[in-house]
Amino acid sequence: MHCPFCRNTDTRVLDSRVAEDGTSIRRRRQCPSCERRFTTLEQMQLMVVKRSGVLEPFSREKVVCGVAKACKGRPVSDSDLARLGQQVEESLRAAGVSEVPAQDVGVAVLGPLSKLDPVAYLRFASVYKQYECVEDFEAEIEQLRTHDLTPV
Repeated sequence: MHCPFCRNTDTRVLDSRVAEDGTSIRRRRQCPSCERRFTTLEQMQLMVVKRSGVLEPFSREKVVCGVAKACKGRPVSDSDLARLGQQVEESLRAAGVSEVPAQDVGVAVLGPLSKLDPVAYLRFASVYKQYECVEDFEAEIEQLRTHDLTPV
């Protein structure tokens, strides 16, 4: 670990603690060269396994960008989208695995999105679930109604 102040490559760990969320470790460090202290946060890298088998780091921004397209023209704020992105990442991390299939990322989006905006949910689901006919939409709408996910 490089010291952020003097760029010395040798730093000493003074204290380590599990962060509040339980998925990361906070370390208090000191540089022996300049004697300044700083904190680092270590977190497990969550990787997404694409359909092609390629691995790429999970990107909350990529999730939010995809959902934002489904929410275009809907009464959904940027903070709503950010919260949804956080919920998706937390649910994926809660699985306790470092590699998640891309399919699971889409599934993790559907739940929170259906509660946030049913129309945006249908838009996202139509692409994600690859609807091919009107009956697919009708079945999804009926499922939303039976699970009482539509706003009153």
